[in-house]
Amino acid sequence: MAALVVRGVRDLLKRANFATVPRRRRHKKKWASTEPKFPATRLALQNFDMTYSVQFGDLWPSIRVSLLSEQKYGALVNNFASGDHVSAELEQLKARDFVNEAVFHREPEPENSQTATPSPASWACSPNLRCFTFTRGDVSRFPPARLGSLGLMDYYLMDAASLLPVLALGLQPGDTVLDLCAAPGGKTLALLQTGCCRNLAANDLSTSRTSRLQRVLHSYVPQDVRDKNRVRVTSWDGRKWGELEGDTYDRVLVDVPCTTDRHSLHEEENNIFQRSRKKERRMLPMLQVQLLAAGLLATKPGGHVVYSTCSLSHLQNEYVVQGAIELLDNQYSIKVQVEDLTHFRKLFMNTFSFFPSCQVGELVIPNLMANFGPMYFCKMCRMM
Repeated sequence: MAALVVRGVRDLLKRANFATVPRRRRHKKKWASTEPKFPATRLALQNFDMTYSVQFGDLWPSIRVSLLSEQKYGALVNNFASGDHVSAELEQLKARDFVNEAVFHREPEPENSQTATPSPASWACSPNLRCFTFTRGDVSRFPPARLGSLGLMDYYLMDAASLLPVLALGLQPGDTVLDLCAAPGGKTLALLQTGCCRNLAANDLSTSRTSRLQRVLHSYVPQDVRDKNRVRVTSWDGRKWGELEGDTYDRVLVDVPCTTDRHSLHEEENNIFQRSRKKERRMLPMLQVQLLAAGLLATKPGGHVVYSTCSLSHLQNEYVVQGAIELLDNQYSIKVQVEDLTHFRKLFMNTFSFFPSCQVGELVIPNLMANFGPMYFCKMCRMM
C-alpha cells in the first residue's frame, strides 16, 4: 500500500509541475569563502516576495507587512481548570470570546434563499470551546497563563486562527479522533477541551516534539483523563497510518509540516529556509499529500478529515487537497467530497481576515487590524 501511495504521489507531482529535487551533477559548484551567506529569515522573505506577489497580487504588500509585524494571540480557556472565573478575568481585560459570540449571533439562512444549503455536518462547530481575543485593532497582550486552584494552567496562548481547523472538524460526543501531526500540542489540547473524544490518538514523528506535546498535556489535562486510555501519544510515521489503523476514526485532523511562513520570517532556529534544508523544503508537497492520503485512509467511511497548514502557499494548500483526493480515487477507488465552508468564513469574519479566492477550503490571511494566521484549512468527507 505504501508503494502505491508513493508512486501515485510522484505521478501527481509531475502533472502538477511541483518543483522537484534537481538531479545531482557531476561537478559540484565550489562556493567562494567570501560569498555572502544570507540568514534563513532573509531567504524566506526573498522566496515569499517572488511567489506570493504573483499568487496574491495587490494583497501581498499588506500581507507582507502584517507577517513582519507582531502576531496577535488568543487565550484558549482550559475547561479542565476553573474555567468560569478565568473567563470573567479575561472579560475584565476587555477581551471577547470570539467562538461563542459568533455562534450565538449566527444569522439563520432565509427560508426562501436560493443558495445551496450546506449539510448539517459542515455547519456543525466542535462544541465547548472558549477562546478570547482582543477586538480588531486592539494590540493588547494577554498576561502569561497561571496555575489554577486545581494545579492546571488556566488558559493556553495560541494563534486564534489555529482553533479554526478544530472548530471545523465538528466533533460529536463519543467520536474516536486522530491528530496525525499533533505537536506542539495546541490543537490536541483544543480537541480534548470539546469533551467529545472517546479516544484520541495524538501522533508526531519527532520524539522531541512529542515530548513538548506531553508537557502541554501534563500542564493542562488532569491525570485521570490522560490515564484512562483516552489519550494515546505516539511517534510513528504518519504516512503509514492508513496501513496501521485503516477505516478506524470518526474525525481526523491532518495539520501537516509546512513552511510555517510567519516563523520562517522571524526565527533562525528550526527554519526550513536554511540552506541545509533545501531538499526537505522542495519535497514538502509530496510529504503533505502522503500524510493527507494516510489520514483519509484512516477515516471510517462517512467520517470527516480537516487538512490544515500555517502557510499561504497554494502549492501546500489547495493543490495538496486536490492531489490527495485524486490519489485516493485512482489508487483505492475511494471518493472524497470537499465540504463547503463559506458559511464558516461568514461566521468568523468579524475576527479574522479571509482570502476570498481559495479554490477549495478557507485561508486566514494576516492583516494589521487582525494579525492572526496564516492558517489554511479544508474539510473533507470520506464517502461511503
